[in-house]
Amino acid sequence: MSYDLAVLGMRGPVDVEAARQMLDRCRSGGDHAEGDLDERIVAFYEELRAHFPDHPPDATNGPWMSTPLDIGIDHVIMCMSYSERSAPAIEKIMELAALHDLVVYDPQFVEVLVPVPND
Repeated sequence: MSYDLAVLGMRGPVDVEAARQMLDRCRSGGDHAEGDLDERIVAFYEELRAHFPDHPPDATNGPWMSTPLDIGIDHVIMCMSYSERSAPAIEKIMELAALHDLVVYDPQFVEVLVPVPND
């Protein structure tokens, strides 16, 4: 069993509907925004995969149900194992999202999480 989490490079007011619409655009590919990479997303992805690789040989032992992760100029979408092996990855995702001022969207629970950095 698996579930998805999306880390989104949103700016301005963040709500569930805006996050859902952004995720839909990211998944559709056809009407996704073009432009320069969001440096926050780049940094998030690089740091996350340093801890939890999404390319072989280590990808098979990690929390991911699908690799490589779905990345774009403004998002990282992760299909994760619905098991304890994902707990450390979720903790790291939240930590890195807070560090890089990103939004975490959980489409299963239709929930937006705006992590707050630890001081």
